Amino acid sequence: MKVKFFWVFVSILFATISIAQPPIGIQCPEISLKDVDGNLVTISSLKGKVVIIDFWATWCGPCRVANKTLRKLYASYKEKGLEIYSISCDYTQNAWKRGIKADKMTWLQVFDENMATSTKWRIGYLPFTFILDKNGKIVAADLEAKDLETAIKKYL
Repeated sequence: MKVKFFWVFVSILFATISIAQPPIGIQCPEISLKDVDGNLVTISSLKGKVVIIDFWATWCGPCRVANKTLRKLYASYKEKGLEIYSISCDYTQNAWKRGIKADKMTWLQVFDENMATSTKWRIGYLPFTFILDKNGKIVAADLEAKDLETAIKKYL
């Protein structure tokens, strides 16, 4: 009986691992979400730029701190080909829009209605970032603030 339980456990573990976040080195799966004006914005439309995909929410204190770092990075590197695709995991669009204004976020903002994308991508905590190279390949994930700029410079 113990052996049978062990193999069931191992099977569940491998099944869980196989549906984890998109791994580094693959082409970024398509994301298509609405911006603040209600326009659909796809991640593939940003090909040719280095992209930070940023999962965040207004209720997340560390996210609000990270927004300051992203604001500085965007100001320094947007002219060199950096784009940020911030995906809000907020419960309401009103909170999201207030947060954008309060944090002076001038880059691309999209809303993850019902957190469908963050669930599909297995985002377990916020903030969480991915970096895409100019070809749309995932080249880094979950970097600390001090490492983001180094990675951005490398791929620009």
